Amino acid sequence: MVAATRSAALGVLLAVCALVVAQAADMPIPPVNTKDGVALKGYDPVAYFAVGRPTPGEAKYALQRKGANYHFANPENRARFEADPDRYAPQYGGYCAFAISIDRIADIDPERWAIVDGKLYLNNGWLAHRLWSLDEPGRIASGDRNWERFPKSTRALTPETP
Repeated sequence: MVAATRSAALGVLLAVCALVVAQAADMPIPPVNTKDGVALKGYDPVAYFAVGRPTPGEAKYALQRKGANYHFANPENRARFEADPDRYAPQYGGYCAFAISIDRIADIDPERWAIVDGKLYLNNGWLAHRLWSLDEPGRIASGDRNWERFPKSTRALTPETP
């Protein structure tokens, strides 16, 4: 009975989340989630690994990759990223890992994150992060499949973009 109730509640939550995030089926998306050209809302991607917490970066330590500016808290983190960007860049271009796993696209909250098997995953908020955390391996497998088939574009998402 408890398992059935949990399953039903999870189904409702998934349905609600599916309505909250935008469907990405046919719309090209930029390869990296940015705001005003800045990835990760200005947070340092290396800091998640180095200090184990979200840390705002500084524009004076910026580095461009895939059309996005990544900010770093210090020159050492910038150098680490520059030497091995694939190790530190967030998965799915910095879009919400839970949303990608359900074939949707959503922005992230830099405070909702996890490192799994040496890779950084970000989520949209508490609920998305919690749902993603219930089955990280399954969500990662779904996310990897979905991300590979998302149409990618270097143009920015704007209200004018179809």
